[in-house]
Amino acid sequence: MKAFLYFSDFIVPFTMFYIIIYGFFQKTDVYESFLKGVQEGFHIVIKIAPTMIALLVSVGIFRASGALSAVSSLLEPFGGLLHIPAELIPVFIVRIFSSSAAVSFVLDIFKEFGPDSSIGMMVSIMMSCTETVIYTITIYYMSIQIKKTRWTLPGALFTTIAGAVASVIITNIII
Repeated sequence: MKAFLYFSDFIVPFTMFYIIIYGFFQKTDVYESFLKGVQEGFHIVIKIAPTMIALLVSVGIFRASGALSAVSSLLEPFGGLLHIPAELIPVFIVRIFSSSAAVSFVLDIFKEFGPDSSIGMMVSIMMSCTETVIYTITIYYMSIQIKKTRWTLPGALFTTIAGAVASVIITNIII
């Protein structure tokens, strides 16, 4: 295990050193290339900022209006079929849209049940086994201006459900 820790401490400086040496032998101005990349990154941030702001405001409105509670109540029977506890349903729903909003729900679960409880472990594993589907599709597709997502959304939602179910299974195996 210590070998992995030493390797992880070594890999980032090695990669940076390798890029600089490679650029030197290719007679490339590495610093100029780095600055061009930073400029392109800023342009992408400027293009996607309105989308990000709209998504975050929408999640806030969804939560404050009580619609999240209503949708969670509707999904509880389906969650029961998949053995997902009712307390995790709101986290699952919000996680699809916003990771930071889901973290606030996770902290609420930790306060109520504790991080070492079975629900605390489930929600922790679920956060690492699922993705912010809508956020990711919105940001990536908007940055390269794709308008038709085709099978991306159904596939991503299916894998997110699979991640939530996997969190329950993994927790039950661990405990």
